[in-house]
Amino acid sequence: QVQLVESGGGLVQPGGSLRLSCQASGRLFSTYVMGWYRQAPGKQRELVAVIPRGGATNYADSVKGRFTISRDNAKNTVVLQMNNLKPEDTAVYYCNARVANMDYWGKGTLVTVSS
Repeated sequence: QVQLVESGGGLVQPGGSLRLSCQASGRLFSTYVMGWYRQAPGKQRELVAVIPRGGATNYADSVKGRFTISRDNAKNTVVLQMNNLKPEDTAVYYCNARVANMDYWGKGTLVTVSS
């Protein structure tokens, strides 16, 4: 069982920045494929960014050049740095861990981009 706890959401103006953090449990964090997903009102959950054990990142086209995912295996954390935020980035952001073909999810953190 892997437990994930997100933090860092909030209200930000367009063009602003936020940093989301996810704390994971488990001794084998370095082997987890970690990712961030988001779900906007009335829409399906979508992949935002993923960082596998080897560190090669992948991003949704809508966030490329604005968001950066990173991980610290010594601290069991994964971070999503979000810059130049847009109103369409408004969503609940979920941390995901894929472990041995099983998906674990955090409870989510709300990001609202509005003036």
